[in-house]
Amino acid sequence: MTQKTDKIAIVGAGALGGHVGAYLTREGHDVTLIDAWPEHVEHMRAHGLTLDGATKPECFTQAINAIHITDLQKTAHGRPFDFAFIAVKSYDTVWATHMIKNYLTPDGFCISLQNGINEERMASVVGWGKTVGCIASTIAVELDRPGHINRNVKLGGTERMIFSIGEVHGRITPRAEKLSEMLACIDSSEVTTNLWGKRWSKLMVNCMRNPVSAATGRGGNANDRDDRTRRLAVRLAGEAGRIGVALGYDLGLVYKIDPELLMAAEQGDSDAMAQCEEKLLA
Repeated sequence: MTQKTDKIAIVGAGALGGHVGAYLTREGHDVTLIDAWPEHVEHMRAHGLTLDGATKPECFTQAINAIHITDLQKTAHGRPFDFAFIAVKSYDTVWATHMIKNYLTPDGFCISLQNGINEERMASVVGWGKTVGCIASTIAVELDRPGHINRNVKLGGTERMIFSIGEVHGRITPRAEKLSEMLACIDSSEVTTNLWGKRWSKLMVNCMRNPVSAATGRGGNANDRDDRTRRLAVRLAGEAGRIGVALGYDLGLVYKIDPELLMAAEQGDSDAMAQCEEKLLA
């Protein structure tokens, strides 16, 4: 069972960290949000954190225990954190993990609640035994101003999995089950034995979307309507898939497309490309 006596840190109160922190706080967990943006922290202290989503239950303002990173040392006078979600950008993983590690209990650990594959960076600071992965898929949250987060896609519910908790060694553990149970108050949650395969499948999605959007200045839907950028996205995903297979990962569906189909399309199979395009257009 989830223990609400655990003291939880969330390092990075941006779109995803803040979203998770607000729900966990509302559920009664002891959560401290730690962030580097002064205006954001001050707004949360004074007015709480406001979430907006597609349905009424997703729209609420929650009082939050938020602190500046410069105030973290003050927590040393109290009980240490039992575990910490690291929810910063990938390039900030190492320093953020270094910052929180000495404020954890002796058995404390860190969870990578991030895009990208950052478990190795985290483990370089706290060790593999204190590193857990948490993949957040198709959640699409945005911090658009201090103290305000929008969720731009509907809840996953029974239709799709949002949170996947995985140990780096692939076994099911009590702490992974506890984290999954905890996150279920936000949206669909599971424990996975395939952390690395799911991480790489998410990377394939990011490869399809992020560089093409950066190059064109358009969103994913607009790029999918353009024959050239739609096919480019398929080829990028297929190439990323081939690398993942070469590394030995067990890949999952990418936008409901079998990765074998994406790889075949990238290698010049016109029938496979047509099937991939059909699914993207749908």
